[in-house]
Amino acid sequence: MNTTNGDVPIGLVMFSIGVPILAVMVIFAMRYALQAFQARTRMAADDQYKALAERTAAAQAETAASLAVVKAQLADIAASLALVQKVLQQVE
Repeated sequence: MNTTNGDVPIGLVMFSIGVPILAVMVIFAMRYALQAFQARTRMAADDQYKALAERTAAAQAETAASLAVVKAQLADIAASLALVQKVLQQVE
């Protein structure tokens, strides 16, 4: 049986050293995988927020255009009302 200077088998020594090293490597691999997953998730969320911001900007522009049309129509109605009032005052 292979032993060191004492009566401890070499396999036991290698196992005692190998298991903690393997555990550390597994922990670092898991941390790396988790960080990569979180980065991908963050990127996906950022893309979704960007798409939402683009849709919001487009909707806001459309609303502004609609508001401009409504204001123009309201100005036309106000001008027509002013003409009607002027005609009514002349008739009285």
